[in-house]
Amino acid sequence: MNWIGILYGAWRVIGWSLPPMILAVATDARAAEWPYFVTYSHQMEEPGNLEIGMRSVTGKPEGGNRFAATAVELEYGVKGWWTSELYLDGQATRGESSFFTGYRWENRFRLLSREHWINPVLYLEYEKINGADRVLLEIVGHDGQEDLAGSKAEGRLEHKREIEAKLILGSNFRGWNVSENFIAEKNLAHAPFEFGYAVAASRPLAMAARAERCNVCPENIQVGAEVYGGLGTHEAFGFRGTSQYLAPTVSLQLAGGTTFKVSPGFGLTSSSAPFLLRFGVSYEIAQFGRAASRLFR
Repeated sequence: MNWIGILYGAWRVIGWSLPPMILAVATDARAAEWPYFVTYSHQMEEPGNLEIGMRSVTGKPEGGNRFAATAVELEYGVKGWWTSELYLDGQATRGESSFFTGYRWENRFRLLSREHWINPVLYLEYEKINGADRVLLEIVGHDGQEDLAGSKAEGRLEHKREIEAKLILGSNFRGWNVSENFIAEKNLAHAPFEFGYAVAASRPLAMAARAERCNVCPENIQVGAEVYGGLGTHEAFGFRGTSQYLAPTVSLQLAGGTTFKVSPGFGLTSSSAPFLLRFGVSYEIAQFGRAASRLFR
């Protein structure tokens, strides 16, 4: 089985989460997001809009089999200052089975109503996943490639309930976006507090938009890079024994509202996986809340 087959297996176990009803109410769509996979910007979903997305990652840790993991995202703008999102995770590993690994429910709260030089956002998330989860939406503590190389069948028996918080800082300046995240995570089963970070910057290839409708245009292509990794625990805070990654990123936003993005990630320490390839797609449905309410009225 090649990595495409592995990815398909991860997608297949969670693809049921995209019912046709969602597409039936898509009367207008648009997508506008920075090309990051791990780092969050201060951008919020517009009230009433629904974004449907998929983030996937594949890699081969030393001493382990190639894996692919997929997270299906359903992001909804509740208020201008509040965005809520549900993740449904699945994974597949060469020589092993494909299965659902859990869910995450996140909420982001913008702390300042107007745009400032630095814009803070508070992020809170509840996770119910198992030890085989490999979507790697963040790296915390001493997460390393040995965690990725373990038996998925055994990891499936390990159940985790975790609370995660992030302080998100974002700035926009002359077309550039710079975002910084500080992450704190706590397993509710008496595990230590784990910490991590993510920093990213990006900008479009061109600032001026064309008058005509265009797909592959410089202003629709965003390029950047992100650096992320663990910061140990409250008992051993710092970079020692942690995984660190450097990942260039690029995204293409089509005129119809669909965004594609890809990011090759390179491990910088001996604890890191040597290489992670991330790719994703998202589609934004404008005023989904209003259309859904009319549909069920």
